[in-house]
Amino acid sequence: MQVYLDNNATTMCDPQVVEAMQPFFSELYGNPSSLHKFGTATHPYLKKAIDQVYTALNASDDDDIIFTSCATESNNWVLKSVFNDLIVGGDKDHIITTEVEHPSVLSACRWLEEQGVKVTYLPVNDQGIVEPHTVKSFITDKTALVSVMWASNETGMIFPIKEIGEICKEKGVLFHSDGVQAVGKIPVDLQDVHVDFVSMSAHKFHGPKGIGALYIKNSQPLSPLLHGGEQMGHRRSGTLNVPYIVGMGKAIELATTNMEEKMASIRAKRDRLEDALLELSDTFVVGSRENRTPNTILISIRGVEGEGMLWDLNNAMIGASTGSACASEDLEANTVMLAIGADNELAHTGIRLSLSRFTTDEEIDYTIEQFKKAVARLRAISSSFAKVQPTPGGEAGECHIPHHMAH
Repeated sequence: MQVYLDNNATTMCDPQVVEAMQPFFSELYGNPSSLHKFGTATHPYLKKAIDQVYTALNASDDDDIIFTSCATESNNWVLKSVFNDLIVGGDKDHIITTEVEHPSVLSACRWLEEQGVKVTYLPVNDQGIVEPHTVKSFITDKTALVSVMWASNETGMIFPIKEIGEICKEKGVLFHSDGVQAVGKIPVDLQDVHVDFVSMSAHKFHGPKGIGALYIKNSQPLSPLLHGGEQMGHRRSGTLNVPYIVGMGKAIELATTNMEEKMASIRAKRDRLEDALLELSDTFVVGSRENRTPNTILISIRGVEGEGMLWDLNNAMIGASTGSACASEDLEANTVMLAIGADNELAHTGIRLSLSRFTTDEEIDYTIEQFKKAVARLRAISSSFAKVQPTPGGEAGECHIPHHMAH
């Protein structure tokens, strides 16, 4: 049996999405910017896809939703354009984000620091989320933007976006949210929250890779990241990726139709898996279930190093992920777990399991069985290693993985 439990990294493309995209590769292949019938024939399908995204997010006619290549592009667009518009071209010099954002936000912020921007990286609490009062306490009259993820890719924890949005509105500060792990997984109602920009990627909700979007509230000004043609109202140049836009529209429609029912089914499987794994001694899961996306578990097993666990799971044909990485002699701890206060040993043990609506009960049963086998084997190895004296030159904290487990 093969079991895919890395859906926070990417998802399979829903067969209905593939079917919807198919005609636009070799039948309706015209460039939509062309005036001839080959180009104009694509327009009704583009309009339908755009409408599907607006409907799924409850965006208003006054808002813009601009298709991009992915959320990484959308995140960079917001951060670098705010820098250009309000910092270089204005009197602001400060951006607020969190310690646990996606690398596309953190890396962009580090680049901004090199340009002279002051960036505050907010800490998270023991649940792995930033608290609204913390955001409020760091906003100054020089703050141009607050950027806080909607839900964590690592833990699945849902951030208090509505409360943070109200604070930003009150303070007159732009608010951006990386919505990658929220859109298509939990209800996202853009009329219910105050957020100026939301980034998203289709491949996180069973759409194709290579297509994303940026929501812009009230179509407010934001200098383009890409210059060239007149596509997307001059906001994002480049020939429109018609098949993938159609695919994203279909995918978000499928994800948000009967969403409560889909969420309940995924949550039930997630909780059953989580309950079974917590029967193991010295294990814990980050974050409360009630405030977590229904598909995500970040579990730590004391005495079981993450890379070794992934090796065993992969041998059992189970796809999962970890925040730790063993490369040559360096072992990096899961930064999210360090941020919530886990000790260094435990921060090397995090395993993320993320389900989808295609995950079956049989796959959950198999994962429970194989996971427990792997823990027993790796703990036995860890126990035997502890009895062995360090080799000459070896130092505490080094990553020693048997050759048959290294990769």
